[in-house]
Formats: sequence, C-alpha cells, structure tokens
Amino acid sequence: MDRIREHIILITHNLFPTSVSFFELGREFSDEENNFLLNLEQKNNDGNTTSKERKLLGDNKMASLREFVDSSVASYFKEIYSPRQGISLRITQSWVNYTAPGQWHHKHAHPNSFVSGVLYIKANKETDRIQFFKESYQQIKLPINQFNMSNSESWWLPIGTGQLIMFPSSLTHMVPAVQGDDQRVSMSFNTFPVGYVGSDDDLTGLRL
Repeated sequence: MDRIREHIILITHNLFPTSVSFFELGREFSDEENNFLLNLEQKNNDGNTTSKERKLLGDNKMASLREFVDSSVASYFKEIYSPRQGISLRITQSWVNYTAPGQWHHKHAHPNSFVSGVLYIKANKETDRIQFFKESYQQIKLPINQFNMSNSESWWLPIGTGQLIMFPSSLTHMVPAVQGDDQRVSMSFNTFPVGYVGSDDDLTGLRL
C-alpha cells in the first residue's frame, strides 16, 4: 500500500487573535517614584497583597509615569482597535501589587474594564512571568504532541522591570509564585472607552 503523502501547509491565517503588547519605560524609576510605589499602605489579596490606594496614577508623584501609561494606552488602542476619531480610553483605576517570595497573583480577569495593563516596578526577567489562559469551551480535547499558540490552553511570557504589558481585560491571567529572594512589585490599571460608540442606524449608539 502506498504511503499517504504528507502535504506542507502553504500559509496559515491566525484569524481574530488576542493582542498582548509590551511597552518599555526606557529608564529607571526615580527615587520619588520608588519611594511612593514601594511604601503604600497595603491590604491582603488572594496570594499576595495590594495597595489600599486604587487611583494612584492621579497622584502628582506619578505625573511622568502617567504620561508614559497614557501614551502607551493610546498607542495600543489605535493600533489594535483602530477606533473612529473621538473615541479614546481613560484610566479608571490603578493600584500596586506586592508579591513576596513564595507568593503569587491569583488567576483572574478584570470586569468593568476594556483594556488592562501591568507596569512592572520590580521584576526579574529570568524567573518572573505572567500566564494567560484560553477559557473557551472545548467540545473535543485532544492529547497534544507539541504545544503552540494555537493548541495551548495557557501561555506564559517573561516580564521584567520597566516593562508595561497590555491586553483585553476579559483575558484571564495569573502570575506564578515568586522564585528567589526578591519581592515582585507591579502597578496594574483598568480603562474604559470615552466618546460616542456604536451607531444610531444600527441601534447600538451609546455615549460614554
């Protein structure tokens, strides 16, 4: 019997991808920024602790970082969503996460937000990572020979100090336990659209 010929895929189109984008601060955090972010009053979280302050990017000490975050949010929104003029994203809440050695950041998503981001204040790119999950129902679950971005149920990316990562707020994610002796510190934020979204003709018009 002739062997079945194995055909080579000529091209694959990854339709409707989920965009996870990285931005670089490009400088060290100032002493004022570090003193402010590392010494906020904390409260317990699931797996780690978090700042009691929930709108810290509104503080004057955060003016330079706010400019960087605002610019990055605008770039992500324009590049990924390409909205009509007059629609933008505004930051609604921002807070700091403190994760000590052996602690973790629990699996979660961000309701009541459109795009979320995390700026890493202290992170070790050799050991720290953020892990994302595909939560869609799988009618048939096959055993995997080699994992890739198309067949995986989760995927992790390395993270380091000064990096800002942004993603749709509905994307489930977590950060595994800290390895080594150094605390991991990150600043997270949520956003929401501003402007007139939808269309009156389509009966989807909504002013936000």
